[in-house]
Amino acid sequence: MLKENRLKQKLGLGETVFGLIGSIPSPVVVEMVGCAGFDFIIIDTEHVLVNPETLEHMIRAAEVAGLTALVRVSEPNPKEMLRALDAGAMGIVVPHVETREQAELIVRACRYGPLGSRSLNSGRAGTFGKYDLTQYIARANEEVMVVPMIESRKGVEQAEAILSVPGIDMVLEGAADLSQSYGIPWQTRSPRVKEGLRQLFTASRQAGVPYCAIPRAAEDYTDWQQLGVKAFVLGDERGVSFRALRSHLQAFQPERE
Repeated sequence: MLKENRLKQKLGLGETVFGLIGSIPSPVVVEMVGCAGFDFIIIDTEHVLVNPETLEHMIRAAEVAGLTALVRVSEPNPKEMLRALDAGAMGIVVPHVETREQAELIVRACRYGPLGSRSLNSGRAGTFGKYDLTQYIARANEEVMVVPMIESRKGVEQAEAILSVPGIDMVLEGAADLSQSYGIPWQTRSPRVKEGLRQLFTASRQAGVPYCAIPRAAEDYTDWQQLGVKAFVLGDERGVSFRALRSHLQAFQPERE
């Protein structure tokens, strides 16, 4: 159900926020992330198979835990974005955005008229019609976040045009796929990739759009902080869980790898 977007509010106040990618299709895990103190979660439906009912339960769990739930769709598909928003997502993350036209399509798909063309519905997101639906439309246009993910050479080159589109609330970097587009797969901290990320950051600052970094090492976090970045995704809960489990086992059986 539509809530006050605490992530958007905190960014507006200049506060630092921390999130995780949600790669485990489980409401319980989402609730744990919220209870651990994170500000937001990006539920991944690009690389993860999540059925619609589970997705809705994951969003519901985020609401209970005071966690802002964004959903990463698989592509800039208006129908896919609509279903996630109608399930209660507080924002949409779209991967591989490379043109201004794609950014404009995403904004239109996520906003009700007159700002966009999101299909009207009085279901879960609109509290089933409990409150005035015309007021709900205006509030949804204000609270729902639109977040393009720029993660290719072409996307970086077009970043200024993409981020000049009105209605974009944050931009998320994607160093992994960016490294592949530069011909150096998984070299996410290479000078070439860092240069591309810095170019994207500069475009975001010029456009007045908050930049969300994914630090791969402690020094990355420090560097972004010094540049004034306030939003961070600290990996995905799948990787965090795996490393914690392995570390826990090795504390008792250090010889095991």
